Amino acid sequence: MGRGATRRGLLAGLAGLAAGGPATTPGSRAWASAGRDRVGARLDPWRPGTLDIHHLSTGRGDATLVVGPDGTTLLIDAGAASRIDASTLPARPDASRRAGEWIGRYVLRRLEETGHSSLDTALITHLHPDHTGGVAEHSPLEPGGRYHLTGLSDVARQVPIERIIDPDFPDYGYPRFEDAVSAGNYVAFVRARLADGHRVERFAVGRADQITLVHARSAVPFEVRNLAARGRVWTGQGDAVRSVFPNRADLANSDQPDENAGSLAIRLSFGSFRYFAAGDLTAWARAGARPWMDALTPAAEACGRVSVAVVPHHGLFDGPQGPAIGALAARAWIISAWHASHPSPSTLERLLEERLYPGARDIYATDLSPAMDLIAGRLTRRLASRAGHVIVRVDQDGQAFQVVTTAATDEEDLVVSLSSSVNS
Repeated sequence: MGRGATRRGLLAGLAGLAAGGPATTPGSRAWASAGRDRVGARLDPWRPGTLDIHHLSTGRGDATLVVGPDGTTLLIDAGAASRIDASTLPARPDASRRAGEWIGRYVLRRLEETGHSSLDTALITHLHPDHTGGVAEHSPLEPGGRYHLTGLSDVARQVPIERIIDPDFPDYGYPRFEDAVSAGNYVAFVRARLADGHRVERFAVGRADQITLVHARSAVPFEVRNLAARGRVWTGQGDAVRSVFPNRADLANSDQPDENAGSLAIRLSFGSFRYFAAGDLTAWARAGARPWMDALTPAAEACGRVSVAVVPHHGLFDGPQGPAIGALAARAWIISAWHASHPSPSTLERLLEERLYPGARDIYATDLSPAMDLIAGRLTRRLASRAGHVIVRVDQDGQAFQVVTTAATDEEDLVVSLSSSVNS
């Protein structure tokens, strides 16, 4: 499809959205059964009225781009791990650019499809380098010398960002910075953004009106519910929240929640489609010795059953345990992998265990280490994909979705695998 056809489809679709009716792109209603995408061809452009969720494979951390039915864009994290060694997976597409630069270029390709020139919101789940950007010896300073370019700040050099939301603004430092240089660099970036007149907000747990469609209204209900952050979890009633962490003043220093335990979580809804993402929330709670440190399970229970879930903390051993997996009961699970330990065999065992919830489920990984194949081949051979960008495409009525994997070894966006259409 040429750019002219894409733009005509965009304008027609947005006209339908603004009028309160469905998008009217020719053939879009039957996109899944008609074969919208084809293996070996370029990824079909986003179509007005549909929802796309892109899970990027960079080999350096997490980055997920949401393109809403009106073209509203939401980038969840933009990681760039700074400690690279033999256990780190290869950089994708390659190491000729920094991870944040690759992410920015990917976002620009998707923005071109929407007809918009800026990213509406960047959402940071927590302040770890593989989610915000780590500072390494080769990380350059921005022209003003106020912060290093890495991760999200690299994205911002290429793509105008209208708003940043994180769980700590404006008071940073609790939980204690676990990589003081990288976390401090992110904070310096945020302060510079404020000084330059840009918007930064604190993530408001419980609310469903902080992240919304900004370009046109949709006839199909769309909502992003803020489920959890920093130990506060939505109750499932109105905008009410509760604290699952004890008062910090009552805890010994050795028992203070860590950065992962305080990650934020969201549930995105579009029609009957439901999607869960929770950064690096963990349920391990120090081998169960500190059960109150598990904010993941309450967040999953408040969320309820979903169509697609990102496996928190890259599928590591301390990610979702049985209760959280059973509560989410996802039809498709997505693992963002950039390290030899992603995912843990124990987590794969739990995700595949049908006693936790009945029915089919597929697991997609953005990458996989050969070492993991060696030690857990009986599990990894059951993955629906093990390399590439993983894109969830939701039909314009929100009642069916398809998972598409594209090659991450270049910028051609070539389709390498397709799932069947699945009811949400």
